[in-house]
Amino acid sequence: MGDQIARADDFEKKAEKKLSGWGIFGSKFEDAADLFDKAANSYKLAKSWDRAGATYVKLANCHLKLDSKHEAAQAYVDAAHCYKKTSTSEAISCLGQAVEMFCDIGRISMAARYNKEIAELYESEANIEKSIEFYEKAADFFQGEEVTTSANQCKQKVAQFAAELEQYPKAIEIYEEIARHSLSNNLLKYGVKGHLLNAGICHLCKGDVVAITNALEKYQDLDPTFSGTREYRLLADLASAIDEEDITKFTDVVKEFDSMTQLVIFFFFCKCILECVSTQFIVLLHFLLPQ
Repeated sequence: MGDQIARADDFEKKAEKKLSGWGIFGSKFEDAADLFDKAANSYKLAKSWDRAGATYVKLANCHLKLDSKHEAAQAYVDAAHCYKKTSTSEAISCLGQAVEMFCDIGRISMAARYNKEIAELYESEANIEKSIEFYEKAADFFQGEEVTTSANQCKQKVAQFAAELEQYPKAIEIYEEIARHSLSNNLLKYGVKGHLLNAGICHLCKGDVVAITNALEKYQDLDPTFSGTREYRLLADLASAIDEEDITKFTDVVKEFDSMTQLVIFFFFCKCILECVSTQFIVLLHFLLPQ
């Protein structure tokens, strides 16, 4: 590793010397860019992530002097991927620079990809509000580029976090929107029942059994096949059990569903039980959660 650091230092010094000297217009930035690239690679091999990130930023600046925004944006992405090892805030800053440049040159799908990566970084830091913001941006960009699967993945994240923040109407709207759009896509329509199940659980979280009953009627109109699914029956039976505060029925309903299709119970499902039913359901829920 010491050899790689020494090589990187040497390349970086030569690059800085090129920038401070005279040269034919543009040539010194091209030469410096080549040397900074070599320096950054050597720092990476030495696992000196901060220095590699800083060097990629210098590389990006050289590309900007050459009016090569695509190369500059990619250098910022490379810098971000180095900084991810040591500093989430620096990684986010570099990705933000890359997104702006990709937008400037019309590479919207790339901008969407790195907005999603920013959202994931905020998620790793438990900054849910900022994560939602960038998942929404990524979803809009992906939708504009008709990359529907990626757009839906981002929207589902927004819906999940909205539910965690008890923003149930927002979560319901997103899940129902995804379901509607998925019905017209042969590759995506298999997931409609899952999206409607998530929307239904959010309705239950609101503590309004009448609302879930009305929602189930709407979902049948949206997808006539939904009433014949196990997801529909689960929602109907859960609503009934919660309305009656029947713990035995609730237990049987969840166990029956989980015996054939593992039930992934989200945070907002816990909130539903907390707010709508007796505390005995909390004990039961912990028993049913996957270990």
